[in-house]
Amino acid sequence: MAIRKMIILLIALCALPAMNKAQENKGDFELKEFTLGDLEELLMAHHPVVKQAKLLSEAARAQVAQARGNFDPALKAAFSNKYFGNTNYYNDWNSELKIPIWLAGADLKVAYDRNVGARTNPQTATSTSGLSGVGVSIPLGQGFIIDNRRSTLWQAKAMLGYAEAEQVKQINAIWFAAVKDYWDWYYAYRQYELLQEGVKLAETRFNAISMQTVLGDAPAIDSVEAAITVQERKIELAKYTVDLKNSRLVLSNHLWDENQQPLELPDYAIPATVDTALLQPDPTMLSSLLDQAQEQHPELLKLESKRQQLDIEEKYRKELLKPKLNVAGTLISSRRNLNESMPYPYDFNWNNHKLGFEFAFPLFLRAERGKLKEVRLRQEELQYDQLITGRSINNDITTKYNDLTAYSNQLQLQVLSINNQQVLLNGEQQKFELGESTLFIINNRESKLIDMRMKREGLITNYNKTLAELYYKAGTRWQGDK
Repeated sequence: MAIRKMIILLIALCALPAMNKAQENKGDFELKEFTLGDLEELLMAHHPVVKQAKLLSEAARAQVAQARGNFDPALKAAFSNKYFGNTNYYNDWNSELKIPIWLAGADLKVAYDRNVGARTNPQTATSTSGLSGVGVSIPLGQGFIIDNRRSTLWQAKAMLGYAEAEQVKQINAIWFAAVKDYWDWYYAYRQYELLQEGVKLAETRFNAISMQTVLGDAPAIDSVEAAITVQERKIELAKYTVDLKNSRLVLSNHLWDENQQPLELPDYAIPATVDTALLQPDPTMLSSLLDQAQEQHPELLKLESKRQQLDIEEKYRKELLKPKLNVAGTLISSRRNLNESMPYPYDFNWNNHKLGFEFAFPLFLRAERGKLKEVRLRQEELQYDQLITGRSINNDITTKYNDLTAYSNQLQLQVLSINNQQVLLNGEQQKFELGESTLFIINNRESKLIDMRMKREGLITNYNKTLAELYYKAGTRWQGDK
């Protein structure tokens, strides 16, 4: 009687959680798959890091616009007057429109000067109508091929490519982190699902054996063993329940709405199912990713932008080794507007002009030669960086592809092992029904089958995380449809 009371108590204890769970499930939402495509859509549209990364190229474009400002026309004017002791010493008005020209570093100038008064400098004195001038200044030596403003603009354009590559790198990094968290969530959910199924099987078996024990068709010890199996699996299920909640929270870190408010993955969201037959790497994938990495990898693009920048800097530093020889010429006239009629001697012609030139040349050029040597050393250092980085990227891609192939092979073998284990379990159950096996062996084979199925899900997770890392190492994003 004591044994039967104990069995009835065990039945009540094991059935109570199932009844409570059935009551809780009545209010559950319909389960919906949350795929990698859904994750990508939300992350790329609203994630703060993605939005922040996009500012890099905007900042680089702002620097290009700033460099273009060196070629903006500039208008300046100055007025000064001195009147003392009933004498107008001078009354000077000088204005100039300077238009930088891209070609040869020249500047086009349009000016108007009016300098009158009793004490005005004779060199700058004009008639009361003033003088208009149209001229140009050209650097025939230093600055003819490249000058500071052209160097600044070209380097800013080169850095635009650097900023865009850095933007791609940051977006790839946040996407790779999100994909890893997604597959961690997938694994936690599959573990929970398998343990939940294991608990249901153990409870069903316990209920059946308990009834047989009450009727005297099975020994009481089988009911105790079945109850222990239920309890052990429920304890393990509690652990996986916590893991599932934590993985869902971690994945929620990547979810934001359009108002930059954090979102949480709902409880009714489940990961997408995976067809293990499709988890086989394409034989052409490795060569394709290696070629793509050489052309599009952000790190290599950043180094290429630096190389372009240093090439421009070297060109500019070589230009500074030339002597300065600036020539300027201006045609002058008393004309104040285009419609005014002027006598030939006072109108624009080759006889009315101002000419000038400037020459300068440092005798030793130590500063210029030192700076040029420094730039060339940086170029040489960059060449080594490109070689090392390129080889490291190729090795990383090859390594991850090898890992991917290994996971694929292990996964196919694991699927076969699961099928064989299922055959063993089915056979053992038939033997048990005939009285030729024990409940211990049944539970053992069933637990091993659950472990093997969990290992299969672990291999699926590792395969997909490795696939995502393979694309990340190649400098691109894996989007789940390859």
